[in-house]
Amino acid sequence: MQDFTFYFQLGTEHILTPDALDHILFVTALCLRYLWQDWKKVVVLVTAFTIGHSLTLALSALDYIHVNASWIEFLIPLTIAATCINNIFQRKTDSKQRLPMIYFFALFFGLIHGLAFAGQFLSLEGKEGLIGHLLAFNIGIEAAQLLIVLIVLLLSYLVVQLLKLSRFVWLRGASALILVISLFWAYKRFPYHKNYHDESEKTVLVSGICCSGTV
Repeated sequence: MQDFTFYFQLGTEHILTPDALDHILFVTALCLRYLWQDWKKVVVLVTAFTIGHSLTLALSALDYIHVNASWIEFLIPLTIAATCINNIFQRKTDSKQRLPMIYFFALFFGLIHGLAFAGQFLSLEGKEGLIGHLLAFNIGIEAAQLLIVLIVLLLSYLVVQLLKLSRFVWLRGASALILVISLFWAYKRFPYHKNYHDESEKTVLVSGICCSGTV
């Protein structure tokens, strides 16, 4: 039980920190188009994202796939940008589709985010109790994501239904802001961008010094 609590908390902290702002903004971009009455659609959306990231998280933890971390960090903001562009160009008829494109975005981009989630998990994990730890870590991630979804729906309710701002103005305006942020991140994180690698190396060096100091 103690192990479950530890890995559950690790999963929630992996999402609910300033360092995870990219994941937070991705979930936000996914949910911006929905209001309280669309909760069934949100359930389908979150389920699709969960399937995607759970699959690659498990495959990484079981040592079946290996992807360069710098490319994953670069691709994460691109998933945010693509979702925002889809939001900006959404038509009113899209909301009536049985399976709108946003569901496939959630599933496919979830695969990429799962590889990012695997980084912290694998840095602590051995082979003993792997499945149970993986389950607890994933449940922690889901709990944090559901909290983000709740906050986004509350914010949309405040803006659209209380302040009476047009639903599409809210969707496109918020998506445009997130798009600008994500494109800036993508530029900074490009694997051949010297400044990004210098900062990454400094982070690794500092982490190593801190770890050695605690031994």
